[in-house]
Formats: sequence, C-alpha cells, structure tokens
Amino acid sequence: MPAPDPCAFTRRRFISNGLTLASAAIAAPAFLQRTALALPGLRPDLSSLPGVPQDKILVVVQLSGGNDGLNTVVPFGDPAYYRARPQIGIAQRDALVLSQEQGIGLHPAMTGVKGLYDDGLCCVVQGVGYPNPNRSHFTSMDIWHTADTSATGDGWLGRYFDSECCGHGKGESGSEEPQGQPGIAIGRTAPLAMQGRAIKPIAFESPALFRWTGQDVHESLHEPYDALVSAGVSDSVDPGSNAAFLMRTALDAQISSDLIRRAVDRGASRSYPGTPLGQQLAMVAAMINAGLNTRVYYVSHGGFDTHAGQGGPQGQHANLLRTLGDAMKAFYDDLKRQENAERVLSMSFSEFGRRVGQNNSGGTDHGTAAPMFMFGPMVRSGILGNHPSLKDLDDGDLKFHIDFRTVYAAVLKDWMGAEPKDILDQPWRPAPIIRTQG
Repeated sequence: MPAPDPCAFTRRRFISNGLTLASAAIAAPAFLQRTALALPGLRPDLSSLPGVPQDKILVVVQLSGGNDGLNTVVPFGDPAYYRARPQIGIAQRDALVLSQEQGIGLHPAMTGVKGLYDDGLCCVVQGVGYPNPNRSHFTSMDIWHTADTSATGDGWLGRYFDSECCGHGKGESGSEEPQGQPGIAIGRTAPLAMQGRAIKPIAFESPALFRWTGQDVHESLHEPYDALVSAGVSDSVDPGSNAAFLMRTALDAQISSDLIRRAVDRGASRSYPGTPLGQQLAMVAAMINAGLNTRVYYVSHGGFDTHAGQGGPQGQHANLLRTLGDAMKAFYDDLKRQENAERVLSMSFSEFGRRVGQNNSGGTDHGTAAPMFMFGPMVRSGILGNHPSLKDLDDGDLKFHIDFRTVYAAVLKDWMGAEPKDILDQPWRPAPIIRTQG
C-alpha cells in the first residue's frame, strides 16, 4: 500500500495545519482551490476588498413579540402616562433616570443597560417606526427585515452581503463567485433579514448541533475531497458540473462547522447569565475572539407579546428587560477584556411597540412606535430624538418620529462602509448615531 501523500488536500490536514492556504495550492482542483481561499478565516487579504472595512462587526438583537416601549423608556415626567397605565406604570421613584430635564428613564430592571449608558456605550433612539404601521407580528417583522413597507423582497442584511461581499470576477464556469463571508444567526432558522440572493447566512442553535453530517449519510462523505478522488473524479473535474458544486458545498459546510465549533469551545466564558440570550451572546463573543471574519451576527430574545399580566416594576416584562440588560452588559464587558469592544456595534429592535393604554388584563396590546437601543464605544451616547407625545396620538397609538430605515442607513454608511441607497433602494439620510470615525 503506498504511503500517504504528505501534500494531499484533505480536510484533516487543512484544519490541523492551522487553516493555512498552502494545502489549497498543491493537490486540489482549481475550482476547489478558489473555494478554499474564500472560506471564512482563511484569507488574510479579505480586509483589502474595496470599501469593506472587515474589522467592523454588527450584532443584531431581535426582541420578538412587540416590546412595550413605554415601560422600557419611561416618560415619568408626563402625568398622561400614569392616567393611561394606573396599574402597570413605572413610578418615578423606581425609574432609572436618563434625563431629569426630559422626564424619562429606564425600567428599573434594566440596570445592565443603564450601566452601559453611564459608561457612554448606549444610544437610546426614541420613537422609531414607519408610516402606516402594521400590527401583525409576521408582517411587521417582515417589514423590519426587508426594510420595505410592502414586506417583500430579500433581507436588508442579505442585500448588504450581496452588494459588498460578492466579487465581480468570473469563475472558470463564467458565473459570479462570492468572495465574502456569510453572516451567522444563532437560532433554529436564519432570519429573513439575512437572506440574500447570492450569499446565505449560517444558522445554528448550539455549536454541538452545528457539525458536518455528511458521514451520517455515508461514511465516505466524512472526507469530501477524498470521497471525490475515490469516486474516480480527478483534477479534470468540470468546475461547472454538479460534482464540482456538491464538492464546494460539502467542503464549505464541513470546514465552517469545524471552525465555528472550535471557536466557541475555545472562547467560552462563564461570566454570562445562564439565560438563552446570555448564552447566544457568549457564543458570539467567542467567535469574535477567535477571529472569524463574519461581519454580522444575529441573536433573538422572545416573549415580548405581553397581552396579560405584564406587571410594572416586577413581572414578566421586567424579567425580559432584565435579561436583555444583563446579557448586553456581560457581552461588552467580555469584549472589553478581549480588546474587541471598539469593533462591535450592537442594535436591538422589536417589530412594534404597544398601545399607550393598558388593557383589562393588566397587559398591553399591539401598538406602533418604540425605542431602539444602539450599543458600543462608537455610538453617540445619550438620547436621540424626543419621546413621542402621549397627547397627540394616532387612534390611541404613538406617532413615530424616526423612520427605522434611517437607523439602518447609519449602520450601513457610518459603520459598515456601504452605500445605503444601493441596499435600501432609497437615499435615506443616516440618523446621527455613529460618532465620526477619525
């Protein structure tokens, strides 16, 4: 039996050699070499792609269910607030004051967010929404995900990846070949926001579940390149063939699986709350610390559809907000220890707020405008915009002052280095959220 070729391009050798590029240039077909060179974490020149600042990262925190913005950013200086919410309103003595002059503060459970605010790491964006708001969870979430009030099309982050991360060079098959790294979503399915046409996101609930499972179908698929060779396919494989496509897909999936699981295993921190959101952000921090080239991470925190028993200073809404604040504080404390905080902008949003008046079940029903939170050393810390009026209402709902697409435009232009018009289809003026980078 001949001795193993020390230069053979196998997955084990590829990873055990520190994921270097040398192996890719020796024994692999040309189409496979290009795939290997484009894999996450494998290209030292990725940061030189024109107009793409690869060192900057966005983390999106989705608050699913419709967060009650009025009990999140509390207008304790307005008597109309207490008239509308006699049982569930947050008393002035309990609110974490943001501005005595404006008479607003945070829910008392949000000590983590208040800590970030006091440290200059939080911008509270008030009264965010869009025209003719939709009160359906599914439709409104799709509007936020697509940045389109018709709730149709690709995701806004998917369009960003398609626009900024796809190279313009043609492969040997004559087709466009992606040159970037997809985003990563922690969850059972990838959100619509990250779904593009050319580049699709990676999604997994836990590192243990995110693994290459080709060997579960057939043991030969444990080594995708070896399987191709053993099947009689040589360097003459047609780059445009089904075999080539399957080979690229298998290798991408297998190596991405190994990279992500190793990154999370190495960088796991015990300083996070044991909540699902805390553990999601712990995984994100570990992947950032490991140096993955992913530019966008997406996590979710659900349970905000508080129609009954919402509670005031205590109760289910308080627990939800405490979870958010504690997880975000642990996340930025960890990033600071890593010396990565300056690289990471985080954004939280919900599909809509709640109605101004409480309902007969001690809860709140679907509403409209609500606050967003932006986190990180790069934000203009403080309060952006005025709190929506509790007297000038739209059929019992708050009127928005800031279109959410101006927030997206700020993220795209001022942080991600992209042209918002190319992605949002309109020249939205970026909201003044990101400090001038100098």
